[in-house]
Amino acid sequence: MNLLHANDQTGAYPPSYYAATRTPLSPFPPLQGETRADVCIVGGGYTGLSAALHLAEKGYDVVLLEAHKLGFGASGRNGGQVGSGQRQDQDWIEKAVGVEAARKLWDLAEESKALVKNLIQSHNIPVTFYPGIAHACWTDAQVRDSHAYGEKLQRDYGYTHLESLDRAGIQNLIGSRVYKGGEIDRDAGHLHPLNYALGLATAAAKSGARLHELSEVTQIDHGPTPTVHTAQGRVHAKQLILAGNGYLGNLAPKVAAKVMPINNFIVATEPLGDRAKDILSQPVAVADTKFVVNYWRLSEDNRLLFGGGESYGYRFPDLIKTVSKPMLEVYPQLKGTKIDYAWGGTLAITMNRMPCFTRPYPNTLSASGYSGHGVAMATLAGKILAEATAAQSERFDLMASLPQPRFPGGAALRWPMLVLAMTWYSMRDRLGL
Repeated sequence: MNLLHANDQTGAYPPSYYAATRTPLSPFPPLQGETRADVCIVGGGYTGLSAALHLAEKGYDVVLLEAHKLGFGASGRNGGQVGSGQRQDQDWIEKAVGVEAARKLWDLAEESKALVKNLIQSHNIPVTFYPGIAHACWTDAQVRDSHAYGEKLQRDYGYTHLESLDRAGIQNLIGSRVYKGGEIDRDAGHLHPLNYALGLATAAAKSGARLHELSEVTQIDHGPTPTVHTAQGRVHAKQLILAGNGYLGNLAPKVAAKVMPINNFIVATEPLGDRAKDILSQPVAVADTKFVVNYWRLSEDNRLLFGGGESYGYRFPDLIKTVSKPMLEVYPQLKGTKIDYAWGGTLAITMNRMPCFTRPYPNTLSASGYSGHGVAMATLAGKILAEATAAQSERFDLMASLPQPRFPGGAALRWPMLVLAMTWYSMRDRLGL
């Protein structure tokens, strides 16, 4: 199944709150005819746009190809959370690669947050970065683990931005009685994800990158000089960057064996008015500890943007029904509240939930599989890909050194195996185990 077309109209953003409130941006023309470039980038999300921007600033001639609209995929549909650290915690990373490398990976993650903030400021991207992400725990054991991990980050990594919350503290913050405690990360934050992507696109274009929408890649001829084909043109490049993430499909089977697309869903309520302060007493975002994570925040016009729900197929389900169930579990007081927008999107995960940086073919670099932690890390990935393209590969090699197993059975069996795993973990959540 081609996920570029399975759930969406060609060249159109989904009917999301983000699309309805996006910053106007003139369309970029489809690729026409034959051209040459120093670097060709496949994919117009955070990774590709950041790589295009940083390469253009270095003086490279860059062509970027996007099948639909820039920011069309996960980059324009996600929860907008800019989190701290890597997707896995530092305990896991220390065991996987050792303390010294774990420290470098922590520093990269911290740089990724700073990079997002700096790009917004330096390129006048019309989005506001709102500080604060709360982590809400369903069980007392999770609260203890969360607080202990915060102490570790302060002790071993000098991270002082976490504020522990007991049961009363979390309930006062988020207006729900279902959680036992948690914490707030004051240096993390949230933003309008599509406007951020479009801001990166504007900055890349102003820096000289050639951006093309409605330019779906149909074939890649790998070799010393990769050639990238679309329906109406071809790009001959010295180097190639694959930044399609969950939509890469069969263009790179070596990547697909380690990176799998999955869907996630968000709804936006009607404006809540005075009720908003009873949902979130501070303008922070929230994510909880369920295996299929619930995450939410308020929009600038006081809508609840709530993401979550389970789906075991690549076709989108009844989105309002799918997401309303966990939303009402957290906020039963919202029963009967009108849902104005509902949308889904395709992200990509890896077996170990860490990003997959790889050189799958000659003169080809790829970064993908951010596993729900991509706003900041994908932005930094683009910068790292630009560095590696310019023969400064130390940071790329560090990310590529992470153990990255293939899904059992490769691309053919990865989805059935995930369905089994999600079913087991979801049942565990329901039983409170």
